[in-house]
Amino acid sequence: MSFNKTLKSLIKSKKSHLCIGLDVDKSKLPQSVLSTDDPILTFNQQIIKYTEDITVVYKLNLAFYEALGEKGYRILKDTLSMIPKDILTIADAKRGDIGNSSSKYAEAVFDDLGFDAVTVNPYMGFDSVEPFCLNPEKGVFILVLTSNKGSSDFQQIESANGIPFFLEVARKITEWNGNDNIGMVLGATHPEELESAVKAAPKLSVLIPGVGKQGGEGNRVKNIFKDNDQAPFIVNSSRGIIYASSGEDYAVKAREVAKELRDELN
Repeated sequence: MSFNKTLKSLIKSKKSHLCIGLDVDKSKLPQSVLSTDDPILTFNQQIIKYTEDITVVYKLNLAFYEALGEKGYRILKDTLSMIPKDILTIADAKRGDIGNSSSKYAEAVFDDLGFDAVTVNPYMGFDSVEPFCLNPEKGVFILVLTSNKGSSDFQQIESANGIPFFLEVARKITEWNGNDNIGMVLGATHPEELESAVKAAPKLSVLIPGVGKQGGEGNRVKNIFKDNDQAPFIVNSSRGIIYASSGEDYAVKAREVAKELRDELN
């Protein structure tokens, strides 16, 4: 089954559009966790334990693990092994390089680490993205309009025909979706632009960061998709969920916030 079909089926069966980001910064961990032998892994284990029935996807930003060197790579692999097989995983890596380099990045993310999907930067064109798309069962979320403040520097520049660059990207990548495994990354902090991108590429899956700490509104996102049953969408929250409490009740509070967002999106 293609990745997009798998995602759509999972969303329907779990009645959830939630994606939880396990982007763990040791400096923000509760004191009760810091006293354990393996603080980050312990923290991830508890977050997963308390939220696995609520979420359909866990997204792990590789930078938070790569920064820790060899130890971080072990924590990353051990965290992935704790995630139930019926929950999808996204490597938030934002890869994108010449073809032979991208092939190796794809091997690392899919074959070695075993992620179900990856985020990719399309700036270098199709040959930089194609190696990630070859297996229909593996998802490729392409950066279209991101949630950071600097996204307007390039992504919203209008082309000669008056169309914003991000819309050109959305339209172009639909041509690459022959294996039904391509999706878009669209920031919730730009709701009007998000809606226009979904209309431009109505069959692509959508990963939506920027809800919560970055200011995006889950209810507004839900309304964008109310008349589109083709595009499976997932909304990511990282800091807003995993750091909901700095006390010993951090996992319980994370569950409460995750449920609230899950329910808001349904």
